[in-house]
Amino acid sequence: MNKFLQWFDERLPIVSLVKHSTTEYPAPKNLNYMWNFGSLALVALVVQILTGLFLTMHYKPDVGLAFDSVQHIMRDVNWGFLIRNMHAVGASFFFIVVYIHIGRGLYYGSYKSPREVLWWMGIVIFFLMMATAFMGYVLPWGQMSFWGATVITNLLSVIPFIGDEIVIWLWGGYSVDDPTLNRFFALHFLLPFLIVGVVILHLWALHHNKSNNPVGIDLTKKGDFVPFHPYYTVKDAFGLGVYLIPFTLMVFFAPDYLGHADNYIPADPLVTPAHIVPEWYFLPFYAILRAIPDKLLGVVAMIVAIAILFVLPWLDRSKVRSARFRPMYKVMFWTFIIDFFILGWVGAKPPEGDFITIGRVATAIYFAFFLALPFVSKIEKPKQLPTSI
Repeated sequence: MNKFLQWFDERLPIVSLVKHSTTEYPAPKNLNYMWNFGSLALVALVVQILTGLFLTMHYKPDVGLAFDSVQHIMRDVNWGFLIRNMHAVGASFFFIVVYIHIGRGLYYGSYKSPREVLWWMGIVIFFLMMATAFMGYVLPWGQMSFWGATVITNLLSVIPFIGDEIVIWLWGGYSVDDPTLNRFFALHFLLPFLIVGVVILHLWALHHNKSNNPVGIDLTKKGDFVPFHPYYTVKDAFGLGVYLIPFTLMVFFAPDYLGHADNYIPADPLVTPAHIVPEWYFLPFYAILRAIPDKLLGVVAMIVAIAILFVLPWLDRSKVRSARFRPMYKVMFWTFIIDFFILGWVGAKPPEGDFITIGRVATAIYFAFFLALPFVSKIEKPKQLPTSI
């Protein structure tokens, strides 16, 4: 560092902190490209915050103006179509990246000791992402925005004693209307910055306990590590380049592909869409909600489907982390992934006929994965672990 930076760093050690977290941070030398998705999630978050900031300069959180203001952004604002498409497509890609990131953690046992709190912070980020995405989906004030908000917020009424009061407070009245849109807009703007705070804690926990690795064994030798820069900054840059190919293709050529056509119709409280569905990244949990006939139990099951990840480190009692050396767990993992896709497919279908049966079977398999882990941990015979990487 030059003299000024050295003087500044002695009083506020930002430079030293960045240097320690990047160039000097020791990372396992056997990390594969599945570890790129952590940095890609950070890039996706930054893109969402920056594009969202510019969108707020032109968006009007008013039920009479919201839909038209989005059209104004798309048609009249310089590069408004690009910023809005990046924000909408970026939300989907953010969830794709995070789902793969969670899947990698499940496969390689990144939730096991001593990384339980690191795993918890990741699940908190996921919850905040879902809340932010739901509120953002309401803002265009199309048909699916209005009716999706009505259906989902009504689910809170199942909370004993105070459920109805919470719904009225959230709506700002007795129906989804202008106060609801204003509240959702304010929270949608605030929550990403809260996510940034939790991400900092997530990275802090990661750097304190060091990264897991594909083999899943504790690394003790100095030769097992390499500096994060330049080895993994270059690898992350390559991963970012690959990520940007489908991202830019969708932004320019298919920005509406993952959306719903009804959301390009202005919200009308007097006309109910034939089939109310949330965005695609909520569909697996929406299918779990609909799989249970009782409304209260359905809401509980939907929340538990995510919250159960908090206790995963204690459900899986195997001392072996990586699924590479766990034959039974590997089969369970891929069955779980296939089941998750089936739930997403069922969630997009009408709740009728065979779709109800398939949804209930898929829901049972989803929870069976977690509930079977303590028993599998006892009877499974893992393969011999290597002594080093």
